Amino acid sequence: MISDSESQPLNRRHCGRLDLYHQNLTNKFPNKFQYLIPSLRSVKSLSNFSFAFQAFHFSDCTAVALDSETHNGPFKFSHFHSAHNMFDKVQQRDISYYNHLLFGYSRDGLNQEALKIYAFINRAGVLVDGCSLSCILKVSASLYNHAFGKQIHCQCVKNGFFEDVSVGTSLVDMYVKNENLDDGKRVFNEIRDKNVVTWTTLLSGYAQKGMTQKVIEGFSRMKFEGVEPNPFTFATVIGALADERAVEAGAQVQSMVIKNGLDSTRVVGNTLVSLYSNSGMTREAKDVFEGTECRDAVSWNGMIAGLIMNGLDLDALELFYRMRLAGVKFTETTFTTVVKLCANLKELGFARQIHSQVVKSGFGCFNNIRTALMVCYMKGREMDDAIKMFSVMDTVQSVVSWTAMIGGYLQNNRTVEAIEMFLQMRREDVKPNHYTYSTILAALPTNSLFQVHADIIKTNYNNSPSVGTALLDAYIKIGKSNDAAKVFKQIEEKDVVAWSAMLVGYAQEEDIEGAVNFFAQLAKEGVEPNEFTFSSIINACATSSAAAEQGKLFHACSIKYGYNNALMVSSALVTMYAKKGDIESANEVFKRQQERDIVSWNSMISGYAQHGYAEKALKVFKEMQKRNLEMDEITFIGVISACTHAGLVNEGEVYFDMMVSNLHISPTMEIYSCMVDLYSRAGMLDKAMALINGMPFPAGATVWRTLLAACRVHRNLELGKLAAEKLISCQPQDSAAYVLLANLYAASGHWRDRSKVRKLMDERKVKKETGYSWIEVKNKTYSFVAGDVSHPLSDHIYMKLGELSIRLRDAGYQPDTNYVLHDIEEEQKEAILSRHSERLAIAFGLISISPGIPIRIIKNLRVCGDCHTVIKLISKIEGREIVVRDSNRFHHFSEGLCSCGDYW
Repeated sequence: MISDSESQPLNRRHCGRLDLYHQNLTNKFPNKFQYLIPSLRSVKSLSNFSFAFQAFHFSDCTAVALDSETHNGPFKFSHFHSAHNMFDKVQQRDISYYNHLLFGYSRDGLNQEALKIYAFINRAGVLVDGCSLSCILKVSASLYNHAFGKQIHCQCVKNGFFEDVSVGTSLVDMYVKNENLDDGKRVFNEIRDKNVVTWTTLLSGYAQKGMTQKVIEGFSRMKFEGVEPNPFTFATVIGALADERAVEAGAQVQSMVIKNGLDSTRVVGNTLVSLYSNSGMTREAKDVFEGTECRDAVSWNGMIAGLIMNGLDLDALELFYRMRLAGVKFTETTFTTVVKLCANLKELGFARQIHSQVVKSGFGCFNNIRTALMVCYMKGREMDDAIKMFSVMDTVQSVVSWTAMIGGYLQNNRTVEAIEMFLQMRREDVKPNHYTYSTILAALPTNSLFQVHADIIKTNYNNSPSVGTALLDAYIKIGKSNDAAKVFKQIEEKDVVAWSAMLVGYAQEEDIEGAVNFFAQLAKEGVEPNEFTFSSIINACATSSAAAEQGKLFHACSIKYGYNNALMVSSALVTMYAKKGDIESANEVFKRQQERDIVSWNSMISGYAQHGYAEKALKVFKEMQKRNLEMDEITFIGVISACTHAGLVNEGEVYFDMMVSNLHISPTMEIYSCMVDLYSRAGMLDKAMALINGMPFPAGATVWRTLLAACRVHRNLELGKLAAEKLISCQPQDSAAYVLLANLYAASGHWRDRSKVRKLMDERKVKKETGYSWIEVKNKTYSFVAGDVSHPLSDHIYMKLGELSIRLRDAGYQPDTNYVLHDIEEEQKEAILSRHSERLAIAFGLISISPGIPIRIIKNLRVCGDCHTVIKLISKIEGREIVVRDSNRFHHFSEGLCSCGDYW
């Protein structure tokens, strides 16, 4: 409120200015301003009026000069708003005159000016009417001035205008736009005679809050009460349904639109395009778009964005050219959308043309467009241009632009610069938001992770679902599942993404029991799983400790929820079935995939390779070549492994050269290890050693372990000693190096040297890995070690082994005691062979699993040659299919044969 002491000098200060201003006007435009007759005395009388709503100072008030002779039709108030303080000189007019001024300012977006006029009206003692109140309420809504809006509400009630439907509707609109839906509903319920605008205003409030069901209920009630919807009503309802992708309900509303003859209306057409685009129905969206009359920039922008959203980038580009030919003026949204299109298509040349057009059209200073251009250049790996765009932004770059730059560096594998950008952002006191933290957490080293975690707690983002999920994912990646679990517990509103991320942690730790229990907890708390959830739990079921039936159970569960055909779920299923020894089921899922990514193709190739089906693996690879699909190093690991397991040395060399020379994929340590394995299994140890010597980096433990194992098979003592020495230097506590070397000495008859190796193991406290075999029976997994007698059915197991021993002898079996690397009697060696863990597991399977069901065994060590021979014979004499997964590969035994062809 302006006090008398404040208003008097204010009026005196303006009197001189008004006299001069009026004199200039009358000299310049004689006889044209009789519409506004100055009376300075009226200004002085304003000091006695007490305005109870809000204090307004008139030092910057705006006046409007009307030329009654030349002005025709509606005029733009913005053309005249430089004229100051004319209202200090205006004779008192009736309220319709002031309402006209209020409406004009409100229409032109000059809301502050409208407030000042309203203050003047109140100070001048002019009685307001419903039109005045309705207009000023709209101004209040536009300014999001909730406090002032409530004051006007009080004035409406006090002056008896609450029953005015226009005022009531404006009140509802004011509360809705100020996000006070409850008060808006109360006002709505108190309005006796509601019109279509009133209903539409309430529906828009529900839509803004995402209360789609309330929108539908309100729309139905409106129809029931006999109020006919207008285009804006339909647009509001369809817009709410579009956000929820409720396409069926949207189609029903569209039928009402057609019935009412509004199907070609622009505002309705725009929302229908959004509805169908969001639901992936681009053909229907195009039909609506083409049928819309008087399309504006919003129409074109919406259709282009819908095409981009659905991956139809080239169609979007064609539509953009049509928009240009149609002469539609480009807007900020147009440029932002098209720049994103350029980023998707990686068309940097076209992006630079659009950049030039942006500058010519005067949109160069819009930060949304600048950010889009910056992201486009980053996706095109033009980081220098992106940095230039970042540097020309406003003096203080927004958190959005900083976050985009950090993400760009990460996309271009420039982690160090990304972290430095984050630190620079903090030094410049730009506060990160949840997107910033979620982005940078993906790249942080361990030490920095703890520091950023502390910063997250300090800024109170630790309860944010997105930040919490990114944080627990970061802890999972560095193997700190316990810390990840603590972060998970602190997230207040856990969404399905957070639950899925924790499942990834359980899968990474191969904790299948924890993963299954966690999934059950998720279901118990009413969280509906999505494709990420099923992908995570199915990947957990692919671990060696998981039961095969568990993977099938979650496969069935994914079908129930309708996610079995989702790309990431079907790819996980292919991998799971291949790793669990069910390559046929993996192939069935692969064949049914509606779309395939590189994970699916690689899983099938690697699966066939691991199962010994080299021809099928190479057939899949050739299909990839035929379709001109992208390949990576994982693809070639699978292909070369297939060649390795089948002894296809020449073919393996050809594929290695193709990878390096044609596709320019740099060989990794894993690729070199596969090539060493290819040569070593074939007995080409010299070639293997030559390859190792020619590697561009020192050979790792995997390479030396592969070579040492081959030296054991081919009994190359000298090279084996070298490989063992290298392996021990890489991993001094790895028992494999000592055991393989000891076995090599034993196989060569060097028992004294073997004893020395064993003694060295004792001195260094290196323990030999115990050989285990696992078998799943009736959804329960049982483990066995050599000579195990701990099983409750141990007597029956050994009885079955005794029976098998007789039948094996009758079939011509002779034990190969060379695989017993102990200096003992032959009979003892035979007894040791007969009690190997895989034989105990198979005997248990024979007495526990019904005929016709494959017996599946997992062994953590390589199957010895004698056991391999025995299992082939058992598959024949028992008529059973037996699948054994050892440390190298899968062996499918059937009718006396093995899928490896005795080459492993």
